[in-house]
Amino acid sequence: MALSRADRTQGRAATLRAFVAEVGGIRQQRWGNGWGYAFVAPALLAYLTFNVWPMFRGFAMAFTDYRFLIPNSEWSFNGLDNFVEMASDETFWHSFVVSLKFTAMTLPTGIVAALVAAILISRVSHRRAAAFYRWIVYLPVTMPVAVVMLMWRQMYHRDLGYLNLLLRWLGVANPPNWLGSADWVLPSIAAAELWRTFGFATLLFLIGIYGMNRELFEAAAIDGASGWQQVLSLTIPLLKPIFVLILVLSAGVASATEQMLLITNPPGSPENAALTTGLYLFMQAFQFGDMRLGYAAAMSLVLGLLHIALASLVFVTMRTERD
Repeated sequence: MALSRADRTQGRAATLRAFVAEVGGIRQQRWGNGWGYAFVAPALLAYLTFNVWPMFRGFAMAFTDYRFLIPNSEWSFNGLDNFVEMASDETFWHSFVVSLKFTAMTLPTGIVAALVAAILISRVSHRRAAAFYRWIVYLPVTMPVAVVMLMWRQMYHRDLGYLNLLLRWLGVANPPNWLGSADWVLPSIAAAELWRTFGFATLLFLIGIYGMNRELFEAAAIDGASGWQQVLSLTIPLLKPIFVLILVLSAGVASATEQMLLITNPPGSPENAALTTGLYLFMQAFQFGDMRLGYAAAMSLVLGLLHIALASLVFVTMRTERD
């Protein structure tokens, strides 16, 4: 027998009251269910051990003259001496300039390339073709950085690399020594890093584009707006939160370490043209002299504060409003 509308309304009301009473009972419990803490504890312990503790340990280490090969130097507090030395360290400032150049080569180009790729893929109407293009674009992101950099290192080989073989086939008698020239090494590594990472930004842009209200574009088309005008007036402004996310996530590219360590031999060569700050502090901590972990931690702290400042600047200048 079918229930009347009044009976269904009363049933829903009773169910809602029971749900509210149950939630209220849970909120009245001071500590909640103990099993929840038991399930969360392993993940929380791992996070505290491998994320939180190293940050505090590194911060404390930045104010010491900790040298790994010198016994009992772990707690040799030296105040601001590391930062004073850093201010007059010409190699540090050289590496910082190299890091800025590397960021300028990869960040703007990567954002533009990712945006163009995302717009083109979003215009593909065939579902399988669009899925294939998304897979192709994102594939380099899934590859380990060591594999990518060693692969590009072989491609840049002066005599046997595919790139120079192609240039010779096209008639270039003396192709560049990509990784052996101070003028070419940084752009070469930037190209490899761009190929490895721009698929991530492309996927983020695609998520934003697929979530847009298509009626806005239909209305703009009816008003006579061309495809290019729709991109400038609708697509890019609506992707503002995605731009913020990409800029914040990319703030650490200036301290690129493993890229330079894997693709250059010796690291940072030639003529320290690929010596980024991340690589320099790595060498200070694990290769130079008595392994100055304290000085390396101080440089890492400066980079971390710089990244926090840049992220804050992005949030302030590109603040998004929600309705």
